[in-house]
Amino acid sequence: MADAALRLQTLFEQLLGAPLPVRIRAWDGSQSGPPGAPTLVVRNRRALRRLLFKPGELGLARAWVAGDLDVEGDLYTALDLMAGLIWERGEDARTLVEALRDPEVRAAVRGLLRLAGPPLPPAPPPEEVRRARGHLHTKRSDRRAISHHYDVGNDFYELVLGPSMVYSCAYWPSPPADGGTLEDAQHDKLELVSRKLGLAPGQRLLDVGCGWGSMAVHAAREHGVHVVGVTLSHEQAAYARKRVADEGLTDRVEIRVQDYRDVADGPYDAISSIGMAEHVGAERYLEYATDLHRLLKPGGRLLNHQIARRPRRDESAYNVDEFIDAYVFPDGELAPVGTTVTQLERAGFEVRDVESIREHYALTLRRWVANLEAGWDAAAGRLVSAGRARVWRLYMAASALSFERNRIGVNQVIAVKTPDSGASGLPLRARTWN
Repeated sequence: MADAALRLQTLFEQLLGAPLPVRIRAWDGSQSGPPGAPTLVVRNRRALRRLLFKPGELGLARAWVAGDLDVEGDLYTALDLMAGLIWERGEDARTLVEALRDPEVRAAVRGLLRLAGPPLPPAPPPEEVRRARGHLHTKRSDRRAISHHYDVGNDFYELVLGPSMVYSCAYWPSPPADGGTLEDAQHDKLELVSRKLGLAPGQRLLDVGCGWGSMAVHAAREHGVHVVGVTLSHEQAAYARKRVADEGLTDRVEIRVQDYRDVADGPYDAISSIGMAEHVGAERYLEYATDLHRLLKPGGRLLNHQIARRPRRDESAYNVDEFIDAYVFPDGELAPVGTTVTQLERAGFEVRDVESIREHYALTLRRWVANLEAGWDAAAGRLVSAGRARVWRLYMAASALSFERNRIGVNQVIAVKTPDSGASGLPLRARTWN
């Protein structure tokens, strides 16, 4: 009888219809596959049962989070090699039912079933979101989703994000090889946002999804504005309020645990929404844009900083990424940048500038992964569960590759509540803020 690794390699290649680009090490210590390639470690037969009972990305995610699967060698290289097997199929991927019509695929599945052991579905890891019944993107469901992602411990986020505590794409005016740190790049991003919004002393800024208060503190300290920051995370709010107090800015910054839909004390001179709109959802996006338009004074500016996906030929076929939905951002949705611009315009905004900073997010994510890996012993088990640490490592590394390969992007959109006079208040050439 062949060893487990060789049997797995043969069955996986039969299932995929392509050579396996990584090595495999199985639970019996055997190895097989291309020499020098990263190694996919299949720690136990339970990993196979997870894949068979939930074929596709979610089964792989469960096995990874539970520690049944691991990677030895460079994680980015391994993910890039394995993603290629899936990505090349794109929108033309066969459904499971269609695939099982292929005798080779059926034979591979039967072989994996024999190798997997007792046919009992393993329970999902405890880090997986437990779905509640009801509609998406109600105020209650959004609070649950935000809490799942952000209320995991501020100490953990400090380890991953570093001193800036900014959980969105940083901005490098020059290549990182020139010596800029992540903290420098996050400061430069906040300053870029401030310049795009035209912040000036005495103005009022609403920071929607204010996180740990970095934008609010920067705007108040560096530009003299009065800031209201809103978040649904109690842990973020407590941390942000302490930062505000430590900076001596309590007279200029108010942090609220509040849904943006409940903000009623406009008008504001400017609104920043940095990495928050991905949580809104397609069905609610026009409502989101309309609410922000309502809260601005005539001539007020919105900066909408948002991750975007590539458009599909058939937009109705878009499905949320299973791993991200189950373990990272429950109910989060990505839209093409053109859809976002259209919805902002439908709400009454005049869109004046769209800047893609896609490559910057890949650089940011690689630094977050490096921070997590450097502090792994503290993170996995003390600050969060080992499973949650594995979630963050996988999602950030995979996301970095997705930005690098142009599978997803991130854009800063400047939109203005242009008054009836048509005077936008922006310079004739908007990019003078650079």
